[in-house]
Amino acid sequence: MAPCRGSRGNRAVNTTELLSRRSRGVEDAGTLMRHNMKVLRSILLQDNRSFIKVWSKTSKSSIMYENGKIYFENYQNCYSCVHSEPQVLYKLPKRSKVEKFEDALLCQSPLDKTLASPSDHKASLLTLTANNWLYRLSAVTGEELQRVYLSSNQKFRYLGWEVSQETFYVKSVQNKETPLERRAGITHNTVMHLAIFHVFPLQIVGIVEINKKVFGNGVTDVVLSQGVLAVSYSNKSVKLYSFENIVQRYMTEKLKLGEQSSLLGDNKVGEAPFGIPVNIQITDCPPVLFEVSCSNNGVQIGGYPWHYIYTPPHKTHKGTHHICSLKDNTMASNGIQNMSCSSLESDGIFFHPDDSGRIIHIGPTTINVLKILGELNSGLPSKVVEDFSMMTLRNNSPTSQVTVTSSGRTVKRRFHQLDDDPDQETFRMVEYEDELDLLAVVVTNGEEGEGRAHIRLHDNQNGQLQRTIDLLEPWDEVSSST
Repeated sequence: MAPCRGSRGNRAVNTTELLSRRSRGVEDAGTLMRHNMKVLRSILLQDNRSFIKVWSKTSKSSIMYENGKIYFENYQNCYSCVHSEPQVLYKLPKRSKVEKFEDALLCQSPLDKTLASPSDHKASLLTLTANNWLYRLSAVTGEELQRVYLSSNQKFRYLGWEVSQETFYVKSVQNKETPLERRAGITHNTVMHLAIFHVFPLQIVGIVEINKKVFGNGVTDVVLSQGVLAVSYSNKSVKLYSFENIVQRYMTEKLKLGEQSSLLGDNKVGEAPFGIPVNIQITDCPPVLFEVSCSNNGVQIGGYPWHYIYTPPHKTHKGTHHICSLKDNTMASNGIQNMSCSSLESDGIFFHPDDSGRIIHIGPTTINVLKILGELNSGLPSKVVEDFSMMTLRNNSPTSQVTVTSSGRTVKRRFHQLDDDPDQETFRMVEYEDELDLLAVVVTNGEEGEGRAHIRLHDNQNGQLQRTIDLLEPWDEVSSST
């Protein structure tokens, strides 16, 4: 049932009435979309709806799923999931080791732009090959729409979104000295390169070099996200820089794919063998926006007002997560979150992907959804409070450390049972479904020694359990590809 607008306000209407309104075109596009999702959610959560296995396929390589498509054999084979059972969309010819796909990103078709070429409007798969070619393939047919040669001097291997569906970057491998070079005292100034592109249409922003002269020694990794260049160091510190400032200040020439560049001796950008030149040349260290020392170089920024989550790099803080104000580094009240769990896998914490500013903290027995209370210009520290919590349904009575065998012999346990012991009901992962506003939680229970699992669907707003769906396959068979 869904609420109805109008003078009677809270009157509920059923799915049939919503479908009737849709067929008559009564609703605007936004309202129609929301009603469609309510209908789908209502169907999904009905107790009389069952989920049955309709198809299966095994693979020796990783299986990837995104936006209704399943990718096999390193993105070479693609299946569509919009039918009653998956169907082949395309199978690409087998590629040599030199031409194999190293990484891939799926680009959705833009709805708010008019582009010059019809192919620019097509959803596409961006693939990076081992020999430094960037391909744009049709997401429906696998047809090659565009190709760009990156460089013959650097080895590019990773793709990542800078701003989802708007800007992405291609990262090279780290340039490390060989043992022979280290013994000879030879060092390389260049650490790695980043190539930054806009999508729809595919266009180069530039290539930037990350080097020791500018960013110092000990750089271990670089990530570009939401206009911020994040540089991680071996001393467990992370520094953030404005990438917009870097582009404005250090770009030597604007580039355009397929057009000549003076940096290439008037050869065309993106064509072999010259590729794309380094046109963002940082000559001095840009201003540091933010710096923090943290365990595993892990810092997350989000919430409202802006906060960051990190674990200090000291042994005494192991297993704790600190939530602080980004404005002045003030620790939030109740800002140290610690589940004190004894498990093989550590607990995880991250800002909720629904843009509510909340925080999800997942451990083997508990999932806490937290919210930050605070005003932007208040002089008082913000406060972290629990919005709701989800628990496993397990026997919480302590396990006896002493057991007696059938022969009467007393056996004492050498180790305490772990919180994520496979014989106990345990949270394994949580995913947010944005269109249905549901939290999908995977729970395993190995009481019968078979590693069975089920999915619990919880309301994203209050955490109430809506439905439980059993998985037929043992968890150890599906976990790596879920």
